[in-house]
Amino acid sequence: MKTVIIDYGMGNLRSVFNAFHQVGAHAVISSNPEDIRQAHKIVLPGVGAFGDAMKNLTEMGFLDVLNDEVRHKGKPFLGICLGMQLLATTGLEHGHCHGLGWIPGQVARIEGEELGVRIPHIGWNDVRLSRRDGLYKGLADPQAFYFVHSYALIPDDPGVISGLCEYGDDFVASIEKENIYAVQFHPEKSHKIGLHVLKNFASLKG
Repeated sequence: MKTVIIDYGMGNLRSVFNAFHQVGAHAVISSNPEDIRQAHKIVLPGVGAFGDAMKNLTEMGFLDVLNDEVRHKGKPFLGICLGMQLLATTGLEHGHCHGLGWIPGQVARIEGEELGVRIPHIGWNDVRLSRRDGLYKGLADPQAFYFVHSYALIPDDPGVISGLCEYGDDFVASIEKENIYAVQFHPEKSHKIGLHVLKNFASLKG
């Protein structure tokens, strides 16, 4: 079972690659959209700006193949950090930008300063788990994960939320909808619990 980690020029992918190998998953990094068609599972990590990420995905030819393989064929997909935010309909970072639109909603800046917390949100925080049959299978509630971000996805449908984190106010830490999974935190930097999440994803039936 091959997991393809998409290299679209947004962030360091090596730590994600190493984490998957630590849990025994066969993972490769690729910037070739055609490799997505041969993948059993697809991972979209990323660090940076929403608009730049969508521009790169578009120019590198990933949009059509991602829609085909994830939306139409139902391959398991994991978005990490920026990769989660790109699932939204719209990103509000530096103006309005269209996202992949797989999870209706928008990505907005965390309203932290007004509540006395620093932005960007960097560090360990507890995630309250509302689903325990997917990424969080076998984990107790809550669990601490490592975050680095200033924006978060606000889905139109709260039913897709699988984890919430409080940082000044609640924000969505993870979503699960059919074959689409995504986390705002960095599982590859979240020690044993993060590896457990990646192992759960790698164990999903494609």
